[in-house]
Amino acid sequence: MPTLPEDALLQRLVQLQQRPVSAATRERLAQALLDWFTAGWSGLALPAADRLRTLASTCVPGTGPAPVFGGGLCQPLAAAMANAGIAHLREVDDAHRAAMLHPGVVAITPVLALAAAQPLPQRRVVDAIVAGYEVALRLGEALGTRHAAAFHATATAGSVGAAAAAGVALGLQGHTLHHALGIAATQSAGLWQLVDDGAHEAKSLHPAFAVRNGMTAAWAAQSGLPGARAFASGARGLHALLGGDGPLAVLAPAADDEPERLHTTTIKAWPCCAQLFTPLDALRALMLEHGIGAADVAALQVTIFPHALKIAGVHWPATAAEAPFCLRFLLATLLVHGRVGIEHTERPALADPALQALAQRITVCTDDGFQRLFPHRRPARVDLVLHDGRQFTARRDLRRGDPEDPFDGPALLQRLRDFAPALDDHRAALIEGTCRRVTDPALDAQPAPVPAPVFGTVE
Repeated sequence: MPTLPEDALLQRLVQLQQRPVSAATRERLAQALLDWFTAGWSGLALPAADRLRTLASTCVPGTGPAPVFGGGLCQPLAAAMANAGIAHLREVDDAHRAAMLHPGVVAITPVLALAAAQPLPQRRVVDAIVAGYEVALRLGEALGTRHAAAFHATATAGSVGAAAAAGVALGLQGHTLHHALGIAATQSAGLWQLVDDGAHEAKSLHPAFAVRNGMTAAWAAQSGLPGARAFASGARGLHALLGGDGPLAVLAPAADDEPERLHTTTIKAWPCCAQLFTPLDALRALMLEHGIGAADVAALQVTIFPHALKIAGVHWPATAAEAPFCLRFLLATLLVHGRVGIEHTERPALADPALQALAQRITVCTDDGFQRLFPHRRPARVDLVLHDGRQFTARRDLRRGDPEDPFDGPALLQRLRDFAPALDDHRAALIEGTCRRVTDPALDAQPAPVPAPVFGTVE
């Protein structure tokens, strides 16, 4: 019997690799892969993507077998660093309510980089990605809300999730895999101080470094180096030292047949910080129901859970990087344009008089009762007063794209085209085919392809 929560977590990874992968899990994994490619393609042409590609090739010089979004072929570690950062640039990569992190960028990125370097059976790739999600999400939930207020859990729990993904991809088992997670945990970091200091442009380094640390931890364990066994629950482990206040018991499943954590993720409907989705969803619903536009609005008040503003509390953006973290800007953009698209956060019209005037009529306040429902719910209420005297209210506790309100297949493909408008039909079809491949168990023994064209890579 396991004696530590970490032992139970490792036992869970063994069980997942030993049991058949259900059709539902394969379908959900295909959706996660499509989300990851959507995120990567949405950001690959940004100037920040150039900086990430340069950084990765500086840290790990030389060409190699692994494709990079919008770049060339690099060594696996360089490709993984660059791809993780690029896929996080637009804030459209998947999320999770309880864990408060972005799991796909740390679970998928290292596995595909390793699969490009050495042929990996499709089942190994499936198991590795599922393991990355499982560890990152369980650990993120165990660390809880107090931790997430101070640390970016994508960088902390995400480092350990990346080690799990890379370790399973490399074939690590038992104590060796446990060592990989323990080594990664000692490298967990990601301070939210960057938000307080206006350094939003560096946020993409959090998943980039998490993947770098996770992959390096897996290789270190493979070489025989030991890692902390009680990396989460120990007296000087992550939970004690990084402000953990969630239940450590969540590291172990309640039952052997519990669904994989992959099924509990959120695919993002808006190109911005996920803390701000429920007010956007609520306002969108009122606009659609009552035909409301910017000219109709005399006043708009948003009530939201306080944690949202700890991360996304920008009053008015000074740069494009701040736009996805400013609720007033996003609400004003939705009212003026009827949507919030990639172009609105890439080239935000920050000096637009119409947006600024509307933002002056938007009030944002918090509710401690809403906070008590966080993180399992993300409550927000929108109260609208129109110039003609009509008043409307909408409350939203869950987000479009949450497991309770998921996207279907056609909507996900449309999302790919909306968030990556430069993508042509041929390349979109290649991406879809690459993602859908994991749904076919007959291909599990065959090497999983990592074709450079689906990354927009120049060979």
